[in-house]
Amino acid sequence: MEYWRVLRDHRVSAVLVGDVVANVGDGAIITALPLLTLRIHGDVPAPLAISAVEAAPYVLATALAFTIGLTRLRIPPRVSIIVDCLLRGAVLAGLGLLAMADAITLPVLVCGLLFGSILRMVGVSSRRLVVTELVAPQDRLAANGLLGTSQSLAAYAIGPVIGGVLATGQNPGIALVVDGAAQVLLLAAVFVTPSTAGSVEGNRIPASGLRILRRIPLAARLLVVVFGFNLFYMPVEIALPLLVRGPLHGDGLSLGVIWTGFGVGALIGAVLTGLLRKLPEHRVLVSIIGLWGVVVVLLTFAPSVPYAAVVFFLGGLIYAPFTPVVYTVVQRVLAPSEQQPVLTLWTACSNVAAPLGLALGGPLVQAVGTEGGLVASALLTIALVPLAAVGLRRSRAGGEDAGELVGPGQEGGVARG
Repeated sequence: MEYWRVLRDHRVSAVLVGDVVANVGDGAIITALPLLTLRIHGDVPAPLAISAVEAAPYVLATALAFTIGLTRLRIPPRVSIIVDCLLRGAVLAGLGLLAMADAITLPVLVCGLLFGSILRMVGVSSRRLVVTELVAPQDRLAANGLLGTSQSLAAYAIGPVIGGVLATGQNPGIALVVDGAAQVLLLAAVFVTPSTAGSVEGNRIPASGLRILRRIPLAARLLVVVFGFNLFYMPVEIALPLLVRGPLHGDGLSLGVIWTGFGVGALIGAVLTGLLRKLPEHRVLVSIIGLWGVVVVLLTFAPSVPYAAVVFFLGGLIYAPFTPVVYTVVQRVLAPSEQQPVLTLWTACSNVAAPLGLALGGPLVQAVGTEGGLVASALLTIALVPLAAVGLRRSRAGGEDAGELVGPGQEGGVARG
């Protein structure tokens, strides 16, 4: 089995275990941060406060990722993971201790997340570079699938429940301390990998990520699709905790249960991703986008927490293959020396949708209400389907060497634009 072949490499399995533990911590603050924000937002409207806190980790991280993707600036992947673990771990632990002492304010929380996460985006993309560099090209879908499974299991199935329990039974700040401590195992795991894992030989980048991306039409079109998908999803992040606290009459544990439903579904979906390798990738991606929009529509009718958890379970099951398939397609059409600048720029462009979507989503939910925000998110996502279908079909019909959408299992040589 492909997954087992990848896991037999102790270097890969060590990084994946560290990634799982780090993702558990990150999952814990998915529920803890909104609940902490609701405690300390003061006179700031709750939707705006939540959007500011949720967006803060992306701002400087996105700026740094763009700098790497658009220029020849380079941070070795292994180094970026180590520094991210140290910086983010220390800042999260500090914020958590302040919260536990009831000495934290909304500006302190926002600023801490802003500066403490500066290497977060580069570090996450570097994990993918390190892992996929350690496996054979034909095992990249399996490696990307395992990374997706790690995120699904830890960040959405286990972490949110831990965060919900800690936030409800104790103090949301404990979850931040747990997340800070969780970075230690990933830090240790990275030291068993070769110092050159994921690096460009000679530390040289032949061209900026933008220049390479412009030569590969498929990657550019996929980036537009992913950006729109991420952008239109973000109102859900703001509306969900308000939906739980309001119409569903739930608490922090209830929010954790709903996210766990997503995580369990995403775990199953990630494990089954390999079954999609013979299907046309453009159809898989477009179908996921459309079905996710339907899931958000169903969420607006949630009469109870269990119903919402089941709906999010379906959402996780549907969404899980999206990221592994996208990254496998993009990595297949890149030379090894092109991967860090392109993937870092790709990550920055796709993830800039997060702070932008959160910044726009806060006022949107404030204006139209919780259910209205979910409806808007769903309709915008569904409207993306025909645009995505046309754009990705054009690549396939054009027969572009670097842009042909073939089945994930049909590995070929590195394409050139």
